[in-house]
Amino acid sequence: MNLKLITVGKTDDAILQELIQKYCNRLRHYVNFEFVELADIKKAKNLSEEELKQKEGELILKFVNSMDHVVLLDERGTQFKSVAFADLMQKRMNSGIKIMVFVIGGAYGFSDQVYQRANQKLSLSKMTFSHQMVRLFAVEQIYRAFTILRNEPYHHR
Repeated sequence: MNLKLITVGKTDDAILQELIQKYCNRLRHYVNFEFVELADIKKAKNLSEEELKQKEGELILKFVNSMDHVVLLDERGTQFKSVAFADLMQKRMNSGIKIMVFVIGGAYGFSDQVYQRANQKLSLSKMTFSHQMVRLFAVEQIYRAFTILRNEPYHHR
C-alpha cells in the first residue's frame, strides 16, 4: 500500500518543518509515503468561508484518484488509541487498498464535495490544534502505527 498526506497551505515554522520531515523520512522505511503541501489559495482574504473551502476542495480533489481510500482528519471523525489505529491500518492494507490518502484541510475545514468523496473521517483529539501542528501529529501517528505493527520498541504498551 502507498500512503499520501495532503495538506492545505505551507508549513511556515522551521522547527515544525524539521520534525515533519524527520517522521516522513522514518515512515518511508516502512511504506511508499508522499507528503503533499498544496499552495495557499491566492487572495483568500477576499473570499467567504464557503468560497475558500470550495477552492481548497477543488485543489484537494485534483490530488485524489477514484480508487484512493480517502481519510479526512476532521474534528467530527472517529478517535482511536494508537494501537487501534495501527490495527485499522493493517485492516486497510489487508483489504487490498493500493493508495490511502490522509487529508488535512484548511482553517475552515472541507467543502461538501471533499466530504462526499471521503471514505472515512479521523479525529486526532477533541482538542483544537493548529493545522501546522496537526501535520506533525498525523505523520508521527502513522509512523507509530507501523512501528506497532512491526513490534518495534518505539511504542510502549
